Amino acid sequence: MDNDPVAARLGAVYPELPPGERAIVRVLLDDYPFAALGSLRALAERAGVSPPTASRLFDRLGYGGFADFQAAVRDGARDRSRLHEFVAHVPGARALGAPGDAPGTRVLAGSDPVTAAGTSGARSGAEAGDGVISALARAAEDLRTGLEGTLASLSEPLLDAASAVLAEARSVWALGGPLSELAAEYLIRQLASLRPGAHRVPDSAQARARVVLELGGSDVVVAYDFRRYSPAAARFVAAARARGARLVLVTDAWESPLAAQAEVLIRLPREAAGPIAPLAHEIAVTELLLVATAARLAPARRLADLDALTQTL
Repeated sequence: MDNDPVAARLGAVYPELPPGERAIVRVLLDDYPFAALGSLRALAERAGVSPPTASRLFDRLGYGGFADFQAAVRDGARDRSRLHEFVAHVPGARALGAPGDAPGTRVLAGSDPVTAAGTSGARSGAEAGDGVISALARAAEDLRTGLEGTLASLSEPLLDAASAVLAEARSVWALGGPLSELAAEYLIRQLASLRPGAHRVPDSAQARARVVLELGGSDVVVAYDFRRYSPAAARFVAAARARGARLVLVTDAWESPLAAQAEVLIRLPREAAGPIAPLAHEIAVTELLLVATAARLAPARRLADLDALTQTL
């Protein structure tokens, strides 16, 4: 989606927009391109703003109205995941023995593809190798740039505030979306070594209901929420907040709809999207949160006991 000119334009102007127009952009990018293909009224209702507010956004972007904006979306939108988009830009990807190769192609470990056509296989193998090297270099540069931006955005006061919440809470419950749940799982696995009462939010509705039933003002939910934002995470957070639980939110540059409810908001910069997904950046944030929390808890005795018990079990 980042290669789509309309989506890129929406992301670029987002920081400069007033709140109502930001809400429209969040809806558009959360469900791109489909959110743009209905009526203006439906789009405004999803964003919780008036149709005139939505119209002002498209005027600001230089379109001759919502219909022109929709036409641009239809022309440029690609309904593809970041993984699909990344793979599609690797030259010679099909020369590596994937389905659809020419008859007679085979791949030998440690060698170029060999075909019945002789040296043509060697040429295609070399082209594919060049493409893979180019793709790896591009991906590495994207990761490097994104990580630098992510780390620069994490100020000491922000990490201090987040670590205070994680250290002082009676219990900590973490959850994420389809991919960001891996960062939530990592947080809990490490945090459980530092302090008691660290849990991953369970998957089933019944188990989540039992968790919410016990939550109160001394408990904390850590949510990782990135486009496309998770409706299930939003439902759990809403129920937890209704019981008084506090929220630490890790999200992207466009901000999860949960941002307004967060006591501590960690917003990754736009560059942190990564070549395929922002998981590496989420883990980097989590690492720093764990370091800051460990500094507050001084858990040396707990970790020593944990190591000793691990040896006996």
